[in-house]
Amino acid sequence: MSYKVKLNEWLESEFVSEEFKTELRSIEDEKELEDRFYTELEFGTAGLRGVLGAGTNRMNIHTVGKAAEGLARHLVKNVENPSCAIAYDSRIKSDEFAMVSAQILAAHGVKVYLYETLAPVPLLSFAVRHYKTSAGVVITASHNPQAYNGFKVYGSYGGQVTDEEADKILKEMHAIEKFEDVSSISEKEALEKNLLVYIGEEVMKTYMESIKTLTVKKDMVKEHAKDLKIIYTPIHGSGNIPVRRVLKELGYTVNVVKEQELPDGTFPTAPYPNPENPQVFELALKLAEEVHPDIIFGTDPDCDRVGVIVKDKAGNDQVLSGNQIGMLITYYLLKAMKEENKVPDNGVVIKTIVSTESVRAITKDFGVELLDVLTGFKYIGEKIEEYKETNEKTFLFGFEESFGYLAGTYVRDKDAVVASMILCEIATYYKTKGMTLYDALVEIYEKYGFYLEGIESFTRTGKDGQEQIRKCVEYFRNSTIDEVGGVKTVSKEDYKLRERADLLTGEKTAITLPSSNVIKYTLEDGSWFVVRPSGTEPKMKAYVAVKGDSLEDAKDKMETFKKRVVAIVEKGFEA
Repeated sequence: MSYKVKLNEWLESEFVSEEFKTELRSIEDEKELEDRFYTELEFGTAGLRGVLGAGTNRMNIHTVGKAAEGLARHLVKNVENPSCAIAYDSRIKSDEFAMVSAQILAAHGVKVYLYETLAPVPLLSFAVRHYKTSAGVVITASHNPQAYNGFKVYGSYGGQVTDEEADKILKEMHAIEKFEDVSSISEKEALEKNLLVYIGEEVMKTYMESIKTLTVKKDMVKEHAKDLKIIYTPIHGSGNIPVRRVLKELGYTVNVVKEQELPDGTFPTAPYPNPENPQVFELALKLAEEVHPDIIFGTDPDCDRVGVIVKDKAGNDQVLSGNQIGMLITYYLLKAMKEENKVPDNGVVIKTIVSTESVRAITKDFGVELLDVLTGFKYIGEKIEEYKETNEKTFLFGFEESFGYLAGTYVRDKDAVVASMILCEIATYYKTKGMTLYDALVEIYEKYGFYLEGIESFTRTGKDGQEQIRKCVEYFRNSTIDEVGGVKTVSKEDYKLRERADLLTGEKTAITLPSSNVIKYTLEDGSWFVVRPSGTEPKMKAYVAVKGDSLEDAKDKMETFKKRVVAIVEKGFEA
């Protein structure tokens, strides 16, 4: 079906509001109209994510409604007495999309537990497990710009749905052909039938009491938490109340960035509300001139990611990378557990394949296993659930380079509330030693090696952009990069084909992880790069990593290596 046919369906339907019809009629650019209707918003393993607006390739009550209808049909067919927890963040229309979803699920007899106010991703995961629901939904676009929103789906174990379950939901969505195929009841009717229950203080309190047990050095925190100077920004998102609450209950005093304290989906002070982006900390750094903090950190709108700024010896502000934060937490948790005699014999740390290799040396030093999984925190959540069933390993910590961290097993997704709490414990510990977090990072580098990582994104928008990204990945799949800057490549891993090729011997071995559209090259000097299309934005991503003889040497190597990889990727786009 052409995009024009779909456009006319919307313009002629009685179920589409006049507001949407007016919006569509006002668009004169045919490319814009094509982009809105050439496809349906893709339902990936994390659900939907896209730009707000009218159209099948946009986030609106109809695309959300179709996803909720598909989820409801899936649950009714596969689960006895189905139920679903729903949370939403501060983004534009998040509360509206949450209610639309609740009304549709309830219309199918699915009991809905809906947060009465905005709540972060970890609290949704916790609620799924607390109420033992069949599924969960978070209305969020995580760290994307303000124009985006999303519909993120969780399985009964509290993690994002598996590929298999996502496919089943997608199949149900494909069976929905007309607007009138989506069922709904009113909020009042859902409440009267006890198909809608609002989640209040009880769950928040239970979550708080649970995660506080993850404090390793409890006596140290109790005695010294009051001495730590903290600046925190929720970046207009859902972390404000839970992050500040858990820190207050542990004895910390938090200076919040007032201009970014309250929820606001327009993100007026941070158009790209991502703690990976140093610009979101400009107001925090201004406040730091008065407070002189030991640590500055911020969480993204749905509070599953956290970014950190600390001062180095020279008094310069250092924005830590996601990998550096992962190194710090891994090292501290294992060190503190060892000092408290709490390291289990079967302990495991889990990271994604694009995250720093530095933790391999750290975990080996403490006699703990390190496991690699595919990019996406759901793969970490799946492993935690697997270990719960088999008792084969004890999960200690998991992270991904994109600022996502999880300790403990109370939730099954990255948790910036827990990460913020642990980072404050780490900062407190090192302050008692007369050290800053940056001092601690340097100590880790000197002990385990100077690993450095980076990432480059290549944006290609619209239908043509998606095709360019697809062809670029295929270029890497069908070609062999023999060397980068005169350094030989020694292996090529194609995670879609699930095959590793030794480029020196020609030997091929199987990759045991699930299939994923990712290609990784490793070089003779230990450096590596990965290419993959983004699952949430119109981008191609290239991850790069090097190891140097010193931090300065690693930075020099990174600058050169990154330029060479970028040139190779650009060549891939031109091929």
